[in-house]
Amino acid sequence: MDKLKESLTQLVAETSTNLPPDVRRSLANAMRRETPESRSSLALDTIAVNIDMACEGTAPICQDTGMPTFDIKTPIGTNQIEMTRVIQDVIAEATKAGKLRENSVDSLTGKNSGNNLGPGTPVIHYEQWEKDEIEVRLILKGGGCENKNIQYSLPVELTGLGRADRNIEGVRKCILHAVFQAQGHGCSVGAIGVAIGGDRESGYHYAKQQLFRVLDDINPDPRLAKLEEYVMENANKLGIGTMGFGGAVTLIGCKIGAFNRLPASFFVSVAYDCWAFRRLGVVLDPRAGAIKRWLYKEDTPTVAMARSAGLPLSGREIRLSTPIAEAQIRALKVGDVVLLNGPMHTGRDAIHHYLLTHDAPIDLRGAALYHCGPVVLRQGEGWFINAAGPTTSSREEPYEADVIAKFGIRAVIGKGGMGAKTLAALRQHGAVYLNAIGGAAQYYAKCITSVDGVDFMEFGAPEAMWHIRVKDFPAIVTMDAHGNSLHADVEKASAVELAKLAAPASL
Repeated sequence: MDKLKESLTQLVAETSTNLPPDVRRSLANAMRRETPESRSSLALDTIAVNIDMACEGTAPICQDTGMPTFDIKTPIGTNQIEMTRVIQDVIAEATKAGKLRENSVDSLTGKNSGNNLGPGTPVIHYEQWEKDEIEVRLILKGGGCENKNIQYSLPVELTGLGRADRNIEGVRKCILHAVFQAQGHGCSVGAIGVAIGGDRESGYHYAKQQLFRVLDDINPDPRLAKLEEYVMENANKLGIGTMGFGGAVTLIGCKIGAFNRLPASFFVSVAYDCWAFRRLGVVLDPRAGAIKRWLYKEDTPTVAMARSAGLPLSGREIRLSTPIAEAQIRALKVGDVVLLNGPMHTGRDAIHHYLLTHDAPIDLRGAALYHCGPVVLRQGEGWFINAAGPTTSSREEPYEADVIAKFGIRAVIGKGGMGAKTLAALRQHGAVYLNAIGGAAQYYAKCITSVDGVDFMEFGAPEAMWHIRVKDFPAIVTMDAHGNSLHADVEKASAVELAKLAAPASL
């Protein structure tokens, strides 16, 4: 199959850089439904601009290109061993070309392989069928939304919803709770795949398989179709909104399947995916390996998502230059939109852990620390940032307060918000948390004017500390120096709405 490598290279690149039509339609509908000039509307506008930029530049939509997961059907007699070797070569080359981020990390040593290969990476599931063609479906699901997957063992007590029993009513409660617990951490607006039954392993696998369905299809099982419709209507009543900013749209898709189960077990498994719903497929000639047709693409031309050429600004944005003075920080309040300019430094899990017991390689007083693991390419003697959206900040909650106090950091930038310990440190030391728009990796990459250097490359490129300069880098103050947190407010308000859905539904 001399064309196989070429075909799979196209599949990986296209999946990373261009969203399929069903996802685009769902996001466009969310944009129409959201209140104009609200925080969620601004986030959706940024997402739309980012989608267009990624498509035009054939660059990753989100810097977290996820765990490449292939679902493959082959005719009897196909050499699956050789096909796996080709997939591994394609993944390594796509990583080198910057279509994928270096995402495969040794769980025992923490060392990044640098090419997305290693035990269990990429994920490949094979199935034989009787058709004379090969079907390859690929999903790139990032770590932020993967962390919001959840599995329930019924019966179970759920906060706000009461007891979920072993029936369709109990399943309904679990799905609503799954959306609630994700809040903005999984880069809502999002989609969920749900599996009822199975065992713990097969349930999660089948839940992720539901994400291979198109968002606007209708479940062939009328009972599940009714449940999907109910979830779509009522999950959006929770008011979580895009990025957890509050708003009319939280979910753009709910797909449910059911497996038989053991008498002693009743699992409900939920696979959460973000708005950057990267899922495509190809059907291949089994002899040549050439693409016969694409899956999910449809016969419609790709049209621009953004409502304007750039991000619409109100003129009320606050421009800040780093290093930032404490007085400027204490003047900010939740809801303010800021445009950052000047030096900025990235720092994720490894950096935060390191800084607890070591000095920083540079002066961080007044600095902005960006929770970001970029896609980075060599450019001559320097570096080029190919994608640079925020990572989920909650992972740094055990460290952030101490890092702020130790180094005098004035702004922490990420997505999804942080907890009470960090909020107290912001108030005590005069700092703010700025929520960047999750997944908007191309938009933020274009705000970077230069890469001034890097430290700790031994941690791997995503975990290294990159020293960058930015121009008009937009973010929203969601935790201020006065003890206010938009994330806590939205979670509290959505909990009230969740409790309203505790009563049995007509399903």
